Amino acid sequence: MSVLLQTMLGAADSAAALQPAVKTEESISLLDMVVKGGPIMIPLALLSVAAVYIFFERFFTIRKSSNIDKNFINQIKDFVHSGNVDAAKSLCKNTNHPVARMIEKGLMRLGKPIRDIESAIENVGKLEIYKMEKNLSFLGTIAGIAPMFGFLGTIFGVIKIFYQISLENSLEIDTISGGLYVKMITSAAGLLVGVAAYVGYHYLIALVDRAVNKMEINAVEFIDLLEEPASK
Repeated sequence: MSVLLQTMLGAADSAAALQPAVKTEESISLLDMVVKGGPIMIPLALLSVAAVYIFFERFFTIRKSSNIDKNFINQIKDFVHSGNVDAAKSLCKNTNHPVARMIEKGLMRLGKPIRDIESAIENVGKLEIYKMEKNLSFLGTIAGIAPMFGFLGTIFGVIKIFYQISLENSLEIDTISGGLYVKMITSAAGLLVGVAAYVGYHYLIALVDRAVNKMEINAVEFIDLLEEPASK
């Protein structure tokens, strides 16, 4: 009986030995990927932080500039029609918005030719647009140079591969894996930062265009308001 038991145990051990070893899946963390990407990941990380900061800072600034109380221009009309220009100016001063600053400049030019008033409003509008577009060029620059850094990392990775091959005189995967990591990770990171910055840049440009359109509509309404008495 003991002989039979030993035989069965031996067969079980043999079967277990013949079974293929179960491979444990290993995952790579984001930090590991950054480290394996090499020194080129440092400027790419800085560019990504700068892109995120510029995007959100400009997003909230532009959105604030594009939102104005719908009753603002109606109140201005009421004050002008009633001849209470000082109240209209006071309302503009207490309203922190590009349209209010444009209207205020127009109110300060009352009594002068319409062309002079339009020119004054247009000049203020240009300054307000410049404020909204501030730092957007940096975001566009990041969209252009981030992929270049990724390409530079690709070159470094290839150089590292050939250097390791020359040292070890071998084409084993362990020899070239380090360079491949640098090559692939930096390329992916550069494209990711570049695409995100590109999309963010054009999205903000669209918001600026929308804000400018609202500014132009309000400016035209104000000019029409000033021309109403002359047309009657």
